[in-house]
Order: sequence, then structure tokens, then C-alpha cells
Amino acid sequence: MGKRFLSLAVVVAISSSVCAPVASATAPITWTECGTEFKGQCAQLDLPIDWAEPDGEKFGLAIGRLPALDPGKRIGVLFVGPGGPGLSGIDRYVTGRRIPDDSPLRQYFDIVTYDPRGVSRSHEVRCSSELLDQPRWEVPKNEAQFQRLKDINAALAADCRKHTGPLFDHVDTTSAVRDIDAVRAALGEERISFYGASYGTMLGQQYAELFPRRLRASVLDSNVDHSISSAYEYLRTTAEELERSLGEFARWCASTASCALHGRDVVALWDGLHAKAVAGTLIDPNSGQPVKPEPLRGNLDAWMYTPSRDWSKLATYLARLDGATEARTVTPVVETREYSHRAIWCSDFRWDISGFAEFDAHLKRVEREVAPHAKLSPFWTDVGWCLGWTGPVNNPQHKLKIKDVPPILLTTSRFDVAAPLSWNQAVHRQIPGSVLLQYDGAGHGQRANSTCALKHITDYLITLATPPPNTHCPAEYPVAQTGGPSSATSPK
Repeated sequence: MGKRFLSLAVVVAISSSVCAPVASATAPITWTECGTEFKGQCAQLDLPIDWAEPDGEKFGLAIGRLPALDPGKRIGVLFVGPGGPGLSGIDRYVTGRRIPDDSPLRQYFDIVTYDPRGVSRSHEVRCSSELLDQPRWEVPKNEAQFQRLKDINAALAADCRKHTGPLFDHVDTTSAVRDIDAVRAALGEERISFYGASYGTMLGQQYAELFPRRLRASVLDSNVDHSISSAYEYLRTTAEELERSLGEFARWCASTASCALHGRDVVALWDGLHAKAVAGTLIDPNSGQPVKPEPLRGNLDAWMYTPSRDWSKLATYLARLDGATEARTVTPVVETREYSHRAIWCSDFRWDISGFAEFDAHLKRVEREVAPHAKLSPFWTDVGWCLGWTGPVNNPQHKLKIKDVPPILLTTSRFDVAAPLSWNQAVHRQIPGSVLLQYDGAGHGQRANSTCALKHITDYLITLATPPPNTHCPAEYPVAQTGGPSSATSPK
């Protein structure tokens, strides 16, 4: 980051109680300026690699802060849990402005976040590019390919441990949650407010489990359901949501004149493109190279995150794919990169799959019964890439056990390819007293997709007043069909 950090030893008392206490920091944090386009404050805490051995070897946890713009209105700290897993909270919320300066939240809260352990500035997980570039995206079609995938996963885990060191074995979400409470203690805050989206909801869920009395308020936006232990259920729910979102995109195109596919049967077009990809005859108009079915579905999935920004681009891309015919020769580019996402995810999820026959049966059942057009979500890798992984599963799936927390606001959308509606409903059932707000459109991360949800989130964090149960927000798409986007809600 180009700026020095102040090392700070923080000792946490490990406890089996529902609210494990954290001892006070040994010294106040000294912040230094960080960032280029946007300025913020950064520091470093020296924390235990293994929270079971608080006096053992340490690593440097990078934290960032934007102080409240109006000290007279300051409520306290809003800790923002980054998504991914593997995304930098500092890049997004401190040296970036995912919560813009004109947001009311900036008036009332110090925005505090971190790069979770194993991510970016916080001793990132590193792996050799040679292994990372091994072919893993293609779904195994036979026993040999399935075993090859498991062998690559095992080799990657060993390689990442070699290049990362002891922290590799302790990048699970429970450890990352204990880091959050160490940050709270170092800041001298009795309680914090929390916002997390996507994987950040797992941080928020488990913080509420371990430290319920340290929470003032919590918003969990687009929830991951950590209680899913069935590989089939994970594959089914993610594929089902991609199928449903494809249908919603087709309906949008049918009613939006500016859609590049307006007037065409979008689902039939997609089926044709996917069939060509399977046959090896679909050509990318940008690279001139054949497009395989896995990256084709991956692009579809990615464009479903933010309809207001991306659906027009998706329609144009599919239209161009439909017209591309000529393949060209290109030289592949090899890049090195961190690999924290898989190390963290496979520390949190264990999948009981006996072998290729069971795995293949799951996939074929999904394609036959659940997603005949979308076929399979690219999130099949959340299962497939953990098979054979030799890193420890320190935080396996479990149902949440939460009590003594303030009302927690959960937000979901009707169509979310990365956090299906059914996941959010399951998390809602697991958190007593929680309130579920539903956005009736498509997308991932309702704070960004819905002005209505954003208002409810902001109002709740400031006033602690949740919206009424069963409140819905209307869909907001690139071209409104019945007037402009509304910020009003109506319980259903």
C-alpha cells in the first residue's frame, strides 16, 4: 500500500461462551493516510494466526477507516464485511467509495473494514501460476477427469500452503470473525454496527453467533446459507436461480425496446448458443476463439449481478456471439495471482461425495429437472474445487445458533444467482427476530440494486427501526416499464 502500518499486539481470550470476550488492546491505534484517488486511514493489527493459541505466532491484519463526517452526529462504528471470499474491504470501502461520501451513513458512522486474513494486505494466500492455470473449469465427464480434478485440487492446496505458510490452515470464517472482534476491542468500542453482502453475510452471521452482545445493529444483504451440507442441494439451488434469472432477463428483453434482442426468443437463442459451445463451434467475437460452455454460463451468471448496469451489455454480447463465425489464433497470457477465495471457501464447506458416479448423477439431475436452459451454475466449482482439497475444514456447515441479538435486517432479491432466495429464507428462519426484506427484481447485493432497499438499510442502521415484516421493494431495471423506480414499499 506504500504506507507504513503500526504493529499492535491484541490478545483475545478464547471462550466457549456465546459471547467470547476480547481483551483490551495494549496500545491505541495510530492511523496513517492511505489511498490515491480517495483518501482514507489505514493501520495494522498483529493478531494470532491460530486463535486457539493467542500467544503464538502472529500475522499482520490490515484495517481501514473513514471517520464520521459529522462528529456531532456520530453513532459509532459501522464495520463492513467484504464479500468474496477473497475481496479487499480496504479497496472497496476506504480507498474506494462503495459507501459514497454523500450517504447519510458517512455522517453518523466511522466506516471501518479490513482485508480478511489471507487476503491482499493481510498476508494473502499465494499459489503458483502453473497450478492455477491447470484446466479446472470444465465439468468432469468421466472418472478419469473427475480424479484429475481432485488431484489438481490436492496439489493446489499443498502448493498454497507451501507459498503462504501457517496462516493457510487458519483462513476460515470463524477465525476471520474473531479478527473482527479484535478490531472492535482495539478501537475501544463496546458495540459495533455491521453490514455485509454476499460472503460478508457469513461474517455477520457468525459474528452474531460468537459475539451477540457486541452488536448494535446488523444488515445481512444477499445471504449465503452455511447450513447447506448436501452437495446436490447446493448445485440445485444455484442452478435453479440461474435458470430463473435467465427467464427474468428474457422477460425484460421482451418488454424493453432498447434490448439488443428485443423481439427475439431469448431463451431459444441462448439454447442455440449453448449447443454451439458444447459442439465447439461458438466463436467469441472479441478474441476470435471458441467459447466453451463453462465460461459461457459464467458470463451469463456474472451479468446477472447488476441488471441496471449490465443487462443491456449482456443482450449486446449475446447478439454478437450469435453472429460471430470466424476463429483466430491468439497467444494465451499467463498471470500470477493470489488464491484466497478457494482457501477460505474450502475451510468452511465439506462435501460428502463418494465419487464420480454420484457427482455426475447430481449434475445430470440438475440439468434434467431444474435448469434445462441454464444447465448448471458456474458455482458448481464451489463444490467441485473443494473435492480432494487437503486444507483443514475448520468451520464446516452448521445451522446458526443465535440468541440475545438485536433485530437483524436481512435483504434478498427474488432472482439472485449468487445467493438464491431460498438461502435467504433459510437464514431468516435460523435467526430469531430477524426481518426479511425482499427486492422483487434480479440482482446480487440489494444496497446497490434497489433504491428502496438502500433507504430501508440506511434508515435501520441509523434509527434501529426495521421495515415491517414481509416488506417488498419493486423491481428497478434499466428501462422502467411503469414509470420511474419507486422508493415506496408495500408489505405483501
